[in-house]
Amino acid sequence: MRTKKFVYLVTDRNRTCIHVGMSTDLMKTMSFYRQMPNLFFDAGQQLTRLVYFEELSSESAALERFNLINKFARIQKDRLIRSVNPDWIDLTIGLDFEQVLISGIQPMRASFSSLS
Repeated sequence: MRTKKFVYLVTDRNRTCIHVGMSTDLMKTMSFYRQMPNLFFDAGQQLTRLVYFEELSSESAALERFNLINKFARIQKDRLIRSVNPDWIDLTIGLDFEQVLISGIQPMRASFSSLS
């Protein structure tokens, strides 16, 4: 079984910094960023928003794409993000929902029958 490789861009809430990264598990990576908010930058620049990612089929393809995007100027990274995520929403919300669907876990629902 081949492991997925992802190249991603994360930013802080003010879109001040854009960090390029590579991972095999985006949810674990984003969890790590949230647990270690000051790892890369100061407290005002907590990288907690996944705003762009690409899934690649091999380690070499991911590394090549990572190196290319890493060389981009700020304006090029902005354009890349806006091409697929014009509002810069946090994409981990969708990934979290996808994980729920894949695992088959039913979201909790309120039972109103017991209230009557």
